[in-house]
Amino acid sequence: MKQYQHILFDLDGTLSDPKIGITKSVQYALKQFNINEENLDNLECFIGPPLQVSFKEYYGMNDKDISLAIEYYRERFKDKGTYENVLYPEIPGLLESLKEKGCILDVATTKPTVFAEEIVQYFEIDHFFNHIVGSHLDGTRSIKGEVIEHALNMYNQDLDEFIMIGDRKHDLIGANSMQIDSIGVTYGYGSYDELYNEKPTHIVNNIKQLRDILISG
Repeated sequence: MKQYQHILFDLDGTLSDPKIGITKSVQYALKQFNINEENLDNLECFIGPPLQVSFKEYYGMNDKDISLAIEYYRERFKDKGTYENVLYPEIPGLLESLKEKGCILDVATTKPTVFAEEIVQYFEIDHFFNHIVGSHLDGTRSIKGEVIEHALNMYNQDLDEFIMIGDRKHDLIGANSMQIDSIGVTYGYGSYDELYNEKPTHIVNNIKQLRDILISG
């Protein structure tokens, strides 16, 4: 099995469980449109994909309403939602082991960079990562492939040395578009079938299996 030198981690659903912060912020945004969704489980579909994609796909919003909905979402998220988030317990140990092994770690997320940076600092894991690469607040660089491409361009390394880890199909689609290996993790918010259909290099069910691939090879 290959040994990867450079590892890109998705944030939501891969490093941490952001369910409460994201779904409550979506709930708040929808309420401004007189859409009342009391069951937060029904809003899990917003965890992972870009917000503009989800508001259009699940609520049929036009571009103007999508922009407004994202403003409402961020209104709550920046004050409360950022911190309604739980780091998966095994993650710090995994990151420490990877750094000890000499791996280069980056976060690659479609969450706006400013929010992603705040979250990894809040969890006190920022020192493990060379870069936090996310989207822009104006909605640009919101496709996962664009985020990954930006991360790759910061290094002069062969693509064979990179691997992308994420819990949704967008992570795997982005990795495939940039021709790097990927690991789909089912402990997040994507189903096995969603991940399998994108033909990742590996699929794991827990962080122990992730460690086995990245550390033990």
